[in-house]
Amino acid sequence: MEGLNISVIVSTYNAEEWLEKVLWGFNCQTFRNFEVIIADDGSGPKTRELIEKMREEVFYPIIHVWQEDEGFQKSRILNKAVVACNTDYIIMTDGDCIPREDFVEVHYINKEEGYFISGGYYMLPMNISKLITREDIEQQRCFSLPWLKEKGIPKTFKNNKLSSRGILSKILNTITPTNASWNGHNASGWKKDIMNVNGFDERMQYGGQDRELGERLFNFGIKSKQLRYSAVCVHLDHKRGYKTQESIEKNMSIRKKTKKEKRVWTHYGITK
Repeated sequence: MEGLNISVIVSTYNAEEWLEKVLWGFNCQTFRNFEVIIADDGSGPKTRELIEKMREEVFYPIIHVWQEDEGFQKSRILNKAVVACNTDYIIMTDGDCIPREDFVEVHYINKEEGYFISGGYYMLPMNISKLITREDIEQQRCFSLPWLKEKGIPKTFKNNKLSSRGILSKILNTITPTNASWNGHNASGWKKDIMNVNGFDERMQYGGQDRELGERLFNFGIKSKQLRYSAVCVHLDHKRGYKTQESIEKNMSIRKKTKKEKRVWTHYGITK
């Protein structure tokens, strides 16, 4: 694994159509010294077949980290994926987020000791998510506002995420009211920092387990950088069948404790 500077963790669960688009997105990157670790929370054989096919077609190495399907256990598989990373710096994203061609490069050039990076996403409706082809990704059309408007995207302020570059994106990163939190779909940080807080809390299921990791990083003294208008991916639409009120309430109470007690370590993380 010599010559690699960055590990990209992509989480997935039984969503081959979306994962394939994401892996094509990584094949278009301007910065190329990275590996992709697929954090697979119990997908069936179709996902493995897709990964084997893509290994032959993309320039970057793919490591497939899989666990048995025991319901929504994303925190657990992400911890396994962190351990499997071969580099010092990790980007985390999801198997439904197609990265723009400068995605890895933006994370790479902005990485800094003592910081993690919080990126953004642009949500697409289901009809556009489905019609994006490999060619649309390779030609970067799915990041082009004129192309998306032609397909029916409404005019909103969020469109700036795709259209702003250079100085404008820097200004928008600075003035955005959104907190620079750890976002599962687009965040990056140093492997040693993630290990120092013991990774994700595996008690947490859907709803904020990524934020809670960020909160422990803050408690540990790590700061964050807001790059939601520079580190860009388009988020494909899907149903969230695993979202339950119970899991959200449980997670909220864990996060409350983390903040109140200024916790940096979870006893339910990488090291048990």
